Amino acid sequence: MISLEKHRLLKYALFFSLYFSEGTMIAITTFIIPFYLLEKGVSAPVTTLIVGIVNIPWILKFVWGPIVDHFIRFGRKKFVIFGGVLAIFSMFGASLIDPGVSLILFTVLVFIGHIGVGFIDVSADAWAISISTKKYRGKINSSMFSGQYTGWAVGSALLGFVALNFGYNFAFFTNGLLILFIIIFPILVKETIKIFTKQKVASLVVNEFKKKTTQLTALFSPVAYLNYGMILFMIPLYLKISFKLNPAQGGLLNAILPISMVIGSIVGGILTDIWGRKTTLYQLLGFSSIFTASIIFANSWLSFAVIYGIIGFLMGGFETVICAFFMDVTNPRVGATQYGIFTGLANIGINGVGMITGSMVSMLGFTRTFLYASWVCGWGILLLYFIKIKKT
Repeated sequence: MISLEKHRLLKYALFFSLYFSEGTMIAITTFIIPFYLLEKGVSAPVTTLIVGIVNIPWILKFVWGPIVDHFIRFGRKKFVIFGGVLAIFSMFGASLIDPGVSLILFTVLVFIGHIGVGFIDVSADAWAISISTKKYRGKINSSMFSGQYTGWAVGSALLGFVALNFGYNFAFFTNGLLILFIIIFPILVKETIKIFTKQKVASLVVNEFKKKTTQLTALFSPVAYLNYGMILFMIPLYLKISFKLNPAQGGLLNAILPISMVIGSIVGGILTDIWGRKTTLYQLLGFSSIFTASIIFANSWLSFAVIYGIIGFLMGGFETVICAFFMDVTNPRVGATQYGIFTGLANIGINGVGMITGSMVSMLGFTRTFLYASWVCGWGILLLYFIKIKKT
């Protein structure tokens, strides 16, 4: 067994790899599925609705988190492995289903895959909280989210290429294989379990949410992610409908976002440990608003790619900083639950607005929808002002 205490750099590699698997699932859901369904003749509103439905397990982190925390005496690693196995078999199953023939069964299988990734996510988050200190959480979040964005970029480009040349079904099968290889890493890692008794998770969580800072953070979470969700759901439609791209071309252009998010996550992790959480978040949300609105002036795929890359940089930094902030507010004894609630609420913001983005595009057009995506950044900035953070 590999000890994270003896090989400290390996903890960054571990969380990078676990979040890499999450990134490939994001690529499947936000890029491959929209292209797949549009080619099957499914409308844009129904496509974004399906994407939102299969992402619901990310909202249900408040369900997976208490399970992991209740059985804390068994550690976090076992739940990481369980989630990986669930995701692998769901991808293999989805590869056998034609959504044009059985859209409901296809949706259910991908939904189950995201339940698996949800368990990986809450378990990895709790594991990271338990072995890190506030001083280094910006950096550990950088490793996690740079892994996620790298998986997203590789997934978009690789799975798009596979879909074009070998079919969409084989793209789902390939994603299952990628997760299978990744899940071997935590099996080889030794986990140090510090708590061996059952916890009263509910009472601990209730006490935490009696605090004003925790309450405001819970409100801030979904609002701050509205822009993120609209961009995430809208861009694949934009590439397919406006630029008429095939899966391989769209995959390469779509990969610009997560690649730039890798850089943003690293820079954001460093800056937030120097400047603090709120100062960094103000800047990231403000610039995100400006560059989201500037997409409407992109008159070619090249100018769009430049702006898209800048937005990705800002989004990567934003997610790293806000998740470090969530960790600061979280009680480590209920790390999976409390942190899962914060990030689950964030996913309500992402999926809630994302599910109606296709309808907004149909009714308002891309230009006005991009302007609305810019406008909602201001809501997050306003709420952030009222959150008081104790200086250390």
